[in-house]
Amino acid sequence: MTTTPRRPTRQQALVADALAGGGEFTSAQDLHARLRADGSTVGLATVYRTLQNLAADGAVDVLRTDDGEAVYRRCSRGHHHHLVCRHCGRTVEVEGPAVERWAAAVSAEHGFTDPEHTVEIVGTCSDCTARA
Repeated sequence: MTTTPRRPTRQQALVADALAGGGEFTSAQDLHARLRADGSTVGLATVYRTLQNLAADGAVDVLRTDDGEAVYRRCSRGHHHHLVCRHCGRTVEVEGPAVERWAAAVSAEHGFTDPEHTVEIVGTCSDCTARA
């Protein structure tokens, strides 16, 4: 049985619009605080649920901070990977054809099909290196 996609609720649309308004990664709690400051009554649980759904649909990127918190950003293109500065949080989207080939080969070697993966390379950006 196929289902047709449901239209987002008004609150879900507010969350998606608020996330689209910023180019940087943000946490669910920070996004919730921004919505509340703008006068929205959207609940924190709705923010989390909406972000999880957007991530599952591939509409947002999700990274984990050093303390394990998930942060979100509107996805600007298809499948890609990230370079993340451990000091300032600057994030660069990169493609990784070698990673794609490796993931497919390792999956096939072990009898897995339809592999999915995420890759985050954490280092220090040139701006932070110059400041040190």
